[in-house]
Parts: sequence; structure tokens; C-alpha cells
Amino acid sequence: MSRIGRMPIEIPAGVTVNYDNNVMTVKGPKGELTRELHQDMIVTVEENTITVARPSDNKEHRSLHGLTRALVANMVTGVHESFSKTLEINGVGYRAAKQGNKLVLTLGFSHPVEMEAPAGITIDVPAPNKIIVSGADKEVVGAVAADIRKWRKPEPYKGKGIRYEGEYVRRKAGKAGAKGK
Repeated sequence: MSRIGRMPIEIPAGVTVNYDNNVMTVKGPKGELTRELHQDMIVTVEENTITVARPSDNKEHRSLHGLTRALVANMVTGVHESFSKTLEINGVGYRAAKQGNKLVLTLGFSHPVEMEAPAGITIDVPAPNKIIVSGADKEVVGAVAADIRKWRKPEPYKGKGIRYEGEYVRRKAGKAGAKGK
């Protein structure tokens, strides 16, 4: 049995869960999330716990068991506490600013890069070299952070670019120098 799949999910106070026809809706103080789950998984919502079970031990059901439980747990956690990713910008002249609902990045291009935050996601810029992406849906928060990072991935020679907080970038040695002259 899946070690992750068999763990019950506690529903915190202030969060309501509705499960009907394979569609799970979770409402909480940080927002509302809806997701369609696989029809084979057996999801039971009791007073303050959610349990996920599988109908058989075939390979597909075993792989869906832990996945379904993790998706539901992330929904409950997201509407109760919300998720966030922090990005750091390194490089001379590289900076971020917020103008209204837009994130404006100056990354050495001939033009500034402007990004609009999708619905349910908030982007904060506490410092010119720090960006915080937060929201209730863990999947969307990670996707928005990855979209921001892809504009300037950290390069291995000088370490310039956008990286996740705490991300280690392996550095390479530069040119050894010209020989023979």
C-alpha cells in the first residue's frame, strides 16, 4: 500500500470540502480550488478528515493512489496557508519592479520584460533583486515562478540570472588565457 496514499488528510478549521462526481472543491480563507480527480479513486470526506483508497492493486491504481492524495492535500493546504516561491536576481543592472498588476524585469535586454500575474497569484517585489510569487494553487505558483526564471536562467561562469532562493549554481572556470603569443 502506498505510504503517502494511505495517510488521512486533516481538514483545518475554516476550510470546507465538497466532493461530488469526481470533482473536488475546496474553499478556505486564501481562495477556492476545484479539481477533477480520477474516477477509479475512492475518496471519502468525513467530518474533519479526507481519505483516499484504491480499488485494486494493479499498477495504474497504485500510481494514482499517492498522486490523488498529494493533489487533495495540496488543495487543502493551499486554501488554508497558501504556497510561495522566492526568486533572487543576480547581475549588474538586473532588477525587478512592480507597476500595478505587472511585474517589470530589467534583465539586460534592449527592452524591459513585462509579465501579468494570472488570476489567484500575487507577485511581490520587496527589494529590486527579490521576487515573491504566492497563491493557493501550488502548481500555478511553480509554473509562474518557472516562467519568470526562464527569462534569464543563472549562467555558470559569473552566476548572473534569476534563481530560486537557496538554489545552488555550479560554477565553471573561465578561459585559461591565450597561449603561444
